[in-house]
Amino acid sequence: MMINENEQQYLTLAQYVLDHGHQKGDRTGTGTLSTFGYQMRFDLQKGFPILTTKKIAFGLVKSELLWFLRGDTNIRFLLAHNNHIWDEWAFKKWVESDEYQGPDMTDFGHRWLTDPAFKAVYLAEKKAFCERILADDEFAARYGNLGDVYGAQWRHWQTRRGETIDQIKNVIEAIKTTPDSRRLIVSAWNPEDVPAMALPPCHTLFQFYVNDGKLSCQLYQRSADIFLGVPFNIASYALLTHLIAKECGLAVGEFIHTLGDAHLYSNHLDQIREQLARPVHQAPQLILPDHPMKLSEYTPADIQLANYEHEAAIKAPVAV
Repeated sequence: MMINENEQQYLTLAQYVLDHGHQKGDRTGTGTLSTFGYQMRFDLQKGFPILTTKKIAFGLVKSELLWFLRGDTNIRFLLAHNNHIWDEWAFKKWVESDEYQGPDMTDFGHRWLTDPAFKAVYLAEKKAFCERILADDEFAARYGNLGDVYGAQWRHWQTRRGETIDQIKNVIEAIKTTPDSRRLIVSAWNPEDVPAMALPPCHTLFQFYVNDGKLSCQLYQRSADIFLGVPFNIASYALLTHLIAKECGLAVGEFIHTLGDAHLYSNHLDQIREQLARPVHQAPQLILPDHPMKLSEYTPADIQLANYEHEAAIKAPVAV
């Protein structure tokens, strides 16, 4: 069987942080094992780099990326596609508001892990919140919006002159017209907007590189949740590279993932050890429509994986 070199990049990172990570506190109060400065390289010609040692919900990866590419910042689009990976941040804003009159949700991010009765209440409250986001336009506008997160910065960067910059549109045009440029960059880190964001961008800046008819992408990620977040980030930016390469008439090259603070949360250690003990399968293949498409035209149904063999999912709590 062919060795899955791409997945080994991720597994080596996880083992390195388990063995050499520094114990550090963090914003969530959970605690981490952390290292600073790490790089992985994924050859996109050797299959799609989605993990096989645990199931990654590719439907969530592609609907989240399309949400970003729409310039959307409201979780309503995600909920309509059964994607709940951003719920906690919007729900936190709701339960901390003066309008919320439900059960006490203080420190809910930790209490639901240790108190089964509270967990049931929490899940019921969040389910009702999500249903209301989908059903109530006014409520969705107030509590579904996460501020100027990725989609806003990628597609509607606000300038001091009151204008907007569509970075994705501009970088695609630059790839087509000046492929040797060293300015093929999209930034999500806008210092002016950071205080108002539900979660300041973890994947902060990415740059494209064209060589020999292939498009490569390098991402700098300031904060990297190795167990839960990084597998999604790898798949998402690999998919982004494929979509932009296709629109620009290029093949794919590498996805290079450069991490700042790469960490394992203290309540993910058993899960990552379980994953490291599992067998690795061959990488699947990404299937896109044969005809040229613009990014705005894609739906989740247009993006599929072939031959995705994987081990079972492993659950772990999200640190909020």
